[in-house]
Amino acid sequence: RPIPAPLDNTSTAMAAEGEGVAAAAAGAGAAAAKALGGAGVALIVGVGPGIGASCAKRFAAAGYGVGLVARTPEKLDALVTEITEAGGRAIAAAGDATDAASFAAAVDAVSAAYGAPTVVVFNVGGVDTIGGSFPPPGFLDTDVEKLRKSMDITFFGAVNVAKTVLPAMVEAGGGTLIFTGATASLRGSAKFMMLSAPKFALRSLTQSLAREFGPAGVHVAHVIVDGMVKSAMTEKWGKKPDEVLDPDDIAETYLTLAQQKRSAWTQEIDVRPFTEKW
Repeated sequence: RPIPAPLDNTSTAMAAEGEGVAAAAAGAGAAAAKALGGAGVALIVGVGPGIGASCAKRFAAAGYGVGLVARTPEKLDALVTEITEAGGRAIAAAGDATDAASFAAAVDAVSAAYGAPTVVVFNVGGVDTIGGSFPPPGFLDTDVEKLRKSMDITFFGAVNVAKTVLPAMVEAGGGTLIFTGATASLRGSAKFMMLSAPKFALRSLTQSLAREFGPAGVHVAHVIVDGMVKSAMTEKWGKKPDEVLDPDDIAETYLTLAQQKRSAWTQEIDVRPFTEKW
């Protein structure tokens, strides 16, 4: 998954401008989505070969126009091709979640193609954001600058994304924001402070957003991914398929959240393999 650059000190004016860009696209965007006859528009932020890619394919298969946001969108050409050849709709847009203006430009590009996003998946900030080493260093060996970067990516990136897309969702009277959490969202394990601190902050953000914007019709959900996600590395380690989380199965959960009726919304859900100890 492309890792955004550290958060710059973005001015209030730039943030307001980003919100204005997204809100301005809402009217024309909603009309475009309706004309296309799709289920909605799904914006995926953080598109790696795991959860992000699976969500992109699943939402496209369900009829959504899919926008993939990455600092280097060319890296997603193969995924876009796979989706379109399967009959879906997808584009990749250049954007950095840690930069409000950059992310707003990506939202604008997706809105011009399919309409304003009705579902946003924030799938940024996993183990790959804790300094590039696994297992991570102990507390006394923690690089504070790397910790700041992890906070910038996982927490402040989510803040930028939410501030950009929420105005249009509130104006439209509905929408869904889904944030990917982890085991570290619930407990701080030894040597995992660089992951747990930002994930704790992200979880708190989702709860606050859900309580503030739920009455406006915006569904905010937090998914705790409690276990290892299937990858080339887990296969190398000899993990059996049902001992790890299949990203395609996780994507089904995300789609279910996006399609929940507002009379029975889920704010937080955890997913784990049946063999996982918890």
